[in-house]
Amino acid sequence: MAITQAMCSSFKQELLQGLHNFTNGAGGGTTTTTGTGNTYYCALYTSSATLGATTTAYTTTNETTNTAGAAYNAGGQGLTNVTPSLDGTTAITDFGNVTWSASSLTARGAMIYNFSQSGNNAVCILDFGSDKTSSAGDFTINFPAPAASTALIRIA
Repeated sequence: MAITQAMCSSFKQELLQGLHNFTNGAGGGTTTTTGTGNTYYCALYTSSATLGATTTAYTTTNETTNTAGAAYNAGGQGLTNVTPSLDGTTAITDFGNVTWSASSLTARGAMIYNFSQSGNNAVCILDFGSDKTSSAGDFTINFPAPAASTALIRIA
């Protein structure tokens, strides 16, 4: 079992099918407007999870659970400040950092997925490189700067 950082292959195809809209908000666009966007979530996973490029959808299998309190709920947390833009000739998407406050949990990785799609379609998998733990404290994912060489999602 392993978590491998990757842009999900199914996501790449779904982009060409127009299934993902990263404009802030919820809803969707048409062929001539951007609409108000889809809702994206971030779920945390233990080192027992098997996630990578072939992952197609959110799953509860080996999802992180809180060992104390109720800071982490199945499905993860909605992402804020989802903002598509251009950096030169590279299309990028930015996310606001996500925090589970007063949590007691351990996670090895995360999945960003499209909560607006009925199948909770996977976007990308994040591998933290090792188990990360919070103990009655904040568990925060700091997303990279929104730039052509650093944005989490970028199309050059």
